[in-house]
Amino acid sequence: MIIDCHGHFTTVPKSFRDWRAKQVEFADDPVNAPRIREGRITDDQIREGVGGGQLKLQQERGSDLTLFSPIAGLMSHHLGNERTSLEWAELSNDTVYRVTELYPDNFVPVCQLPQSPGAPPANSIPELKRCVEELGFVGCNLNPDPTGGYWTGKPVTDREWYPLYEALVELDVPAMIHVAASCNPNFHGTGAHYLNADTSVFMQVLQSKLFEDFPTLRFVIPHGGGAVPYHWGRYRGMSLEIAERPLEEMFANIFFDTCVYHQPGVELLTKVIPADNVLFGSEMIGAVRCKDPDTGHYFDDTKRYVDAIPSLSEADRHKIYETNARRVYPRLDARLKARSL
Repeated sequence: MIIDCHGHFTTVPKSFRDWRAKQVEFADDPVNAPRIREGRITDDQIREGVGGGQLKLQQERGSDLTLFSPIAGLMSHHLGNERTSLEWAELSNDTVYRVTELYPDNFVPVCQLPQSPGAPPANSIPELKRCVEELGFVGCNLNPDPTGGYWTGKPVTDREWYPLYEALVELDVPAMIHVAASCNPNFHGTGAHYLNADTSVFMQVLQSKLFEDFPTLRFVIPHGGGAVPYHWGRYRGMSLEIAERPLEEMFANIFFDTCVYHQPGVELLTKVIPADNVLFGSEMIGAVRCKDPDTGHYFDDTKRYVDAIPSLSEADRHKIYETNARRVYPRLDARLKARSL
């Protein structure tokens, strides 16, 4: 089985985005704000969006199952307020859940959290528990910067995050580190803000004792880990100097996906990071939607890159494609075993 750990419902209908825009417009006017039920899309709209998008590409490109979450860019925790963020998270998560109910063989749900600038991370726990315990979600996306590119909050290693981590550990679900859209004109969303966040969170954790406090907490750092694997020597040296420990100790808690959109990058990722810590991911349909003119293939067809790594053993390829995801996402593994998979 080939499990894609990184997919978003980016093919939602225009009406869904329009509802969000209206909600943000009336964020301070709850009387005239749109009701959640008005943002609910139909099953036919879901089928049209997913069937002609992610499902079609999943089948064409040869993967079997996608961990599916709301559109990362549209999480937009910097917009509106804590109330609107909760409403938006509930609507978005319920929509993803309905996708997975319509296509249970193809998609498994991962939730967004109702974060908001300045709001305690603990306030996201009820929605996390609702999604995991009531709806069967297997993980969540955690935004380390709800301000949308201005980073005015505390690092993810600050103790204000600890109640949320306690809940993640209790539920035995990992968090994918994933920012949303950038409202800072200095940082393009997918080209800079995403990769900055991946790199920044890794460095924050490197400087901390977070995993000593939470030895079973698991983070998936997407987009190939930002700059981390490509400057591994720098981080190994800083870990020895700053934390006085080998960087490799973090491998029990940190994992990277393969959302790197060219062959040399994916090969370097798998040379630097042990196969046990790499999960297959594509982010399709996501950051880059066009074809590479040099190859004629879509940039986000990442399975093609993994298949073509000459130094990768079949055993390691199997880890990247399936067993690592089942290990990092135990609720996914239990879900599959219940279906004798």
